[in-house]
Amino acid sequence: MRIVLLGAPGSGKGTQAKLLIEKYKIPQISTGDLLRAAVAAGTELGKKAKAAMDSGQLVADDVVLGMIQERLATPDSKGGFILDGFPRNIPQAQTLDAMLARVGQPLQLALLVDVDIEVLMKRLTGRRTCGSCGAIYNVYYTPTKVPGKCDKCGGSLQHRSDDNETTVRNRLKVYEEQTAPLVSYYKAQGKLRTARGVGSISDIFKSISDIIEAQMRPLAAAGVAVSAAASAGQARAASARGAAPAAAKKALKKAAKKVAKKAAPKKAAKKVAKKAAPKKAAKKVAKKAAPKKAAKKVAKKAAKAKK
Repeated sequence: MRIVLLGAPGSGKGTQAKLLIEKYKIPQISTGDLLRAAVAAGTELGKKAKAAMDSGQLVADDVVLGMIQERLATPDSKGGFILDGFPRNIPQAQTLDAMLARVGQPLQLALLVDVDIEVLMKRLTGRRTCGSCGAIYNVYYTPTKVPGKCDKCGGSLQHRSDDNETTVRNRLKVYEEQTAPLVSYYKAQGKLRTARGVGSISDIFKSISDIIEAQMRPLAAAGVAVSAAASAGQARAASARGAAPAAAKKALKKAAKKVAKKAAPKKAAKKVAKKAAPKKAAKKVAKKAAPKKAAKKVAKKAAKAKK
């Protein structure tokens, strides 16, 4: 299954992606992870990405697409993948579709984790992280027993500077303006499916899994039909290959009989002629010899009469 995950910041699609990886045994392709790995490895694409980031510019789409294409060439991606963080706008979606078509791995499903804006605001502005063990809480949904203290290790909770209301609203505004149109883009392709991203993590995951299973069944059925058609075609080809020698043999036999039939009268005529030749010659000789023999007999009788 080849999936692109869509959802606003705070929708929980990252958490759901990890669960999908475990269930379907396909990799999550995160552009952020790819960029960091390429920069750390010092690859050609990594160098280009680093140069852009160091100058405060966005990494060019062709660089990101090149990294995605390299990742798709690895063995663990052959059974499918979950694409997260790209595309972020329509032009990127179009170039992504073109690249995936070239490598024969087009997207099969665009899965939107849908959450209302006000819920997203509370999720992001209310997020708190333990500075010691990294545990994550939310002052609105999952508060700690002791305010400001981690339930697991007692460490102090920290509030990210970019999780303030002004910054969060700006991030969501950018999402709505640039990324939300992708919903219409994939809907027009018939690939969009939506799961409500509210409730427990397990409930959301069940909803997402049900959507994927429903999508996979017809695709699997189509795959079986294609395989069956291919097998039938191979069987017909093999049958034709097996029939060809038999047909050739039959044709040869028929031709041989025809030749023999035509040749037989001539052969017989020659044989008869050969046999008939001595008799014919004997008759001819006898015919020629008969008058001479009769003349001799008459002369002999005449001689006796004179005496």
